[in-house]
Parts: sequence; C-alpha cells; structure tokens
Amino acid sequence: MTQTLKLASRVFHRIRWPQELGASQDSRGSNSAPKSLADIPGPSVPSFLAELFCKGGLSRLHELQVQGAARFGPVWLASFGTVRTVYVSAPALIEQVLRQEGPLPERCSFSSWAEHRRRHQWPCGLLTAEGEEWQRLRSLLAPLLLRPQAASGYTRSLDNVVRDLVRRLRHQRGRGTGPPALVRDVAGEFYKFGLEGIAAVLLGSRLGCLESEVPRDTETFIRAVGSVFVSTLLTMAMPNWLHRLVPGPWARLCRDWDQMFTFAQQHVERREAEIAMRNQGKPEEDMLSGPHLTHFLFREKLPVQSIVGNVTELLLAGVDTVANTLSWALYELSQHPEVQVALYSEITAALGSGSCAHPQATALSQLPLLKAVVKEVLRLYPVVPGNSRVPDKDICVGDYIIPKNTLVSLCHYATSRDPAQFPEPNSFHPARWLGEGPAPHPFASLPFGFGKRSCMGRRLAELELQMALAQILTHFEVLPEPGAPPIRPMTRTVLVPERSINLQFVDR
Repeated sequence: MTQTLKLASRVFHRIRWPQELGASQDSRGSNSAPKSLADIPGPSVPSFLAELFCKGGLSRLHELQVQGAARFGPVWLASFGTVRTVYVSAPALIEQVLRQEGPLPERCSFSSWAEHRRRHQWPCGLLTAEGEEWQRLRSLLAPLLLRPQAASGYTRSLDNVVRDLVRRLRHQRGRGTGPPALVRDVAGEFYKFGLEGIAAVLLGSRLGCLESEVPRDTETFIRAVGSVFVSTLLTMAMPNWLHRLVPGPWARLCRDWDQMFTFAQQHVERREAEIAMRNQGKPEEDMLSGPHLTHFLFREKLPVQSIVGNVTELLLAGVDTVANTLSWALYELSQHPEVQVALYSEITAALGSGSCAHPQATALSQLPLLKAVVKEVLRLYPVVPGNSRVPDKDICVGDYIIPKNTLVSLCHYATSRDPAQFPEPNSFHPARWLGEGPAPHPFASLPFGFGKRSCMGRRLAELELQMALAQILTHFEVLPEPGAPPIRPMTRTVLVPERSINLQFVDR
C-alpha cells in the first residue's frame, strides 16, 4: 500500500467492477452461499498499522481508500486492535448499506467527542447524540434548517456577511511578498467568514471575524476549530489505554472542545438575557432584525444546556464546510479561467454587476453553472471523505453478510474519484453535472450524506457558498499565485489543503 494516489488512479482505471455489483444477492448465482467477515480480503494488522503510523497514513486516509479499492476490490476489511472495520467503495454497495439502516442510524464516527462530553459534563448536540436523543434533536432542528424556505430566510443576514468578506479580501491584498493583488492563506480568511456567517444564523449577532482586528475570544475559537480535527484524528487512532501513556492528543482535544463550549455558552446566555429583556418590555440591545436559530430554540422551550450543545457543534460544522469548499472552489476556478469566465457571465447576466447586486436565494438557485461548480468541487474535495454506519442488524453487502454492530466505513472519496463513474476523475470538469456524458450512480458522490443522518446544514452551506462565489466573482478576477506548485488535499478528519492556498484577487 505504498503506491501514490496517481499510481493508484491508473490501477483504478483497469479495475472496473460492474456498476451494479452487489446490487442484489442474485448476482452471486443461485448456488453461491453468502460469505462471512472471514472471507473479506484486506491488509494484515502489522501492514495496516505500519501504513497508518510509519508511512503517514493518518494524513492520507482518503488516498488509502483509493489504494484499498485498487488492491482488494470494492469491499475489504482492516483491523485495529479489537476494532474491525469493513470498507465499502462501490456506489451500489454503499447504497445497499444505507438503504438497510434502521430508524435510528448509528454513525459512531466521533466517539472521542462523545467521550469528552461524558467526562466533562458538556451536553451532546446533533453531531454526538445517538438514539432517541438524536432523533428528538433532529426533529426539532430540521424545520429550522432543512426546508428551502427556512434557509432562504437567512439570506439578508448572510448578504451583509458576504459583503464584509469582499471588503476583507480587498483589505488583505498585498500583505507580504508577491503581487499586489495576492491574498495569502485564503482558507484562513474563509474560516473567519464561515464563523461569522454561521454565527449570524445561529445567534443573530456579529462576532467581528471580518474586521481588521478580530476579537480575542473569536480568534481562540477559530484556532480551536482548526486544532480539534487534528487531535480527533490522533485520539481515534489510539486505543484508550494508550491515552494514559501518551496524554497529549486527548488533553489537546479536551482543551479545544472546552474553549468552543465556553465561547458558545457565553453567546447563548447573552441571547437568553436579551430575550428575557424583550419579554419584560424593555428595548433590545445589539439584536439583528432577522431571525436566528437560538431564538427559535428558546421559543421551543429547549433547555439552555441543550441549546449550548447544539450551537457549539453547529458552529464547528458550519465553519469547516464553508471555508474548505470555498477555498477549493476559487483555487480550481483560478486554474481554469475558461470556467471562471463562463461563471462570471452567468452571474452578471442574472444578477447584474458591481456592488448593486443583491443575490437572493431564488435567483442563485436558477444558475446551473454555479450549482455545477459547487457540486464538482464537493466531488473532488468532499469535506468528509468517509462516513460510517454501525448496523443494528445483520445486513447483506454484495457477497457478504455483515454482522450487526460491525463498523462499516463508506469510502466516499474513492467513489467520487472512480473513473467508472466519472471520466477523468481527477479533473475539474463542472460540465459533467450539466448533462455531458452518462449520469453517475446517484450514490457515487454524497458530500452531504444520505437519509436521516444526512447533513442538517446542507441548504445553508450551499446558500453561503453560492452567495460568496457570486459576490467574489462579481468584484474580482481570481488568479493563481505565480509559480505556485499544485496543491493536494490531506486528511485532518476532514479534507483540507496540504498547504496554504494563496490567490490573486484583481479588481474587475
């Protein structure tokens, strides 16, 4: 398993299992008996551990999906200590897994996060809750986030944040060496934008992330968001007994989460006090006129601690999704000027040009190339490169019977780079979503998941991305950094650029 991603991709081109492999048990033939876990191929335990800890595999987990599929086929098994994981990397088989999940799907992706909640007595939010508690929270939050009209109701607040982002990018140009229009580490700027945007939706307040001087507590929160994914990856790779011998990663994870919870709790308590003042007939202070999610949760009589848990986790989820996807989108557009020109023409034809453009959710949803660009970026760089399920009953996956309570990892990065599904899979080609060529399997690219466990903030994230791209391209032509080598992704629990993305923002 020491091949590079490029070599694995070549091999992948040659290993094209049928698209419907495993779609039904009938494909095995009438005389073929179901196979057990013992029949699933995979690496030996020593080679798997060596790949993870001696060959930098923890930062290349997305590449290991592609390499595993090329070496073992669409289903393989790897063991780490007492934990056995079945990896599934064919769209039809992923569909099989997801369509057999029960009414309360268990993901078991962030066990170290749940353990932190238990030890430090912080409340679980939608990301860490399981079972009936998760179902209750999702039922409560879904009408506030998943309905199209609910997400579009936040357009006014987000529009102000996007305009501040444009001003921030203009202000950050030319700092340091390089061309005068160069902005260094755009992902860092978009982290600030992501936090400012999600805070406007969740809390109805502005945090000052896009000001020239960012408040200290906001900077602390942003650093904690970046750090917690690194510590999460390390703690999940370590058995519990090892935490006592190597306490650093666990201590770092707890510190990061405690900082994020403290930040969220302060802002939620402030919202609670403002609502209490309003109920007493006193004038409100520092409140936006638009709706915000915390207000709705208080109206539903949700306990304050439960609100804090959900706000904390939604703040985290909203920052990374938007920041990384927006960074990759502008990076790819800078590398493909012909796509950028076509997208700029589409945006200005529909919305007008210059600072007078006020894109609404309905107008943005009618721009096919804009939506295709976002879909293509999320195909190439899914924020979460792999998901997981723990079935509550024995399930059939292709030729195999997977026992209940087995961890099943869904290799979304591998399926989204599968040449059998996407010709030239490593190329940025948004037109593939506009009817060029045969349609891929519907489960080949699932950046927001599927079913009950799908991303709660999907519509909000798409709206933020569309609004930001429309405004940025209205004001700037985005060019690459002169002489910069290509940038590849790396795994940090989520998928991120391996180094800083620097781009030029030239006034139109």
